[in-house]
Amino acid sequence: MKGPYFFAKILLFGEYGIINDSMGLSLPFNHFKGSLITSKKRLDLLQLKSHKRVKSFINSLKLINSKVVSFDLDKIRNDIQNQIYFDSNIPQGYGVGSSGALVAAVYDRYAKNKINCLENLTNNKLLKLKLIFSQMESFFHGKSSGLDPLNCYLNLPILIKSSKKIESISIPSQNINGKGAIFLLDSGSAGKTASMVNLFMKNMKTDSFFKMIKDQFILTTNKCVQYFLKSNQKNLFMHLKKLSKLVFINFKPMIPDQFKDIWLKGINNDLYYLKLCGSGGGGYILGFTQNWIKAKNELKEFNLCPIYHF
Repeated sequence: MKGPYFFAKILLFGEYGIINDSMGLSLPFNHFKGSLITSKKRLDLLQLKSHKRVKSFINSLKLINSKVVSFDLDKIRNDIQNQIYFDSNIPQGYGVGSSGALVAAVYDRYAKNKINCLENLTNNKLLKLKLIFSQMESFFHGKSSGLDPLNCYLNLPILIKSSKKIESISIPSQNINGKGAIFLLDSGSAGKTASMVNLFMKNMKTDSFFKMIKDQFILTTNKCVQYFLKSNQKNLFMHLKKLSKLVFINFKPMIPDQFKDIWLKGINNDLYYLKLCGSGGGGYILGFTQNWIKAKNELKEFNLCPIYHF
């Protein structure tokens, strides 16, 4: 990779909630990254596949309202001729921002009068970026909050307070020697974001599901964000358990079948709680535990990756 690099992200809280005005908290995940590359050499199969994906995406940018954002179409045409592709190790369909990083990279390369990620980022600038990114990323998912590309572009923790108020923040410092951890569990297969989001939007048309989202899911998500930022582990884990239950009961199609038993086991034994990482259906699953050593042993048959210690 030659850079500039755009890193992966983890939506710690807010999956399916932020599109209904819940709070959300998204963190950079610098374990994975991607960069736009041009080449006059013959592309290998993976590079060629990426080139076709990038080509389709950047050709679609001309359809975005120029009052929102405009792009350098001459540079796009030239880069397509030079076989531009996204050199990335971010796994697709894993809920860690593979499309978000690409959107951020494309905006950075082609947007005219772009908002620089190093300037003073007011709420209005962040909202404008979020709007731009939501329109760009809709190419991949049909509907997007714009939060993933925003996080990938800024490479900073982002707090969504509401649909009209977002800010970059500092999160509580890690305690590397602490007993607790947030971790990723690899499901072993990619999810299909668009189909999961479409299913969610269909479910939102039913009164009972809509009421659950508005009265329980959003409230619990907000509490998790607030208690995480306050480093209040007792209340955080109390609400994490509620969130894990709500997801298990109401989002079953988003939980891969082979993980439903361990999902429920964590709720019952209070050793760990699982939640969706992104849209679900595959990819990574997020886990929270107050005893990382015991949880790791309990889940030893699975591929786990700790991302935050407390």
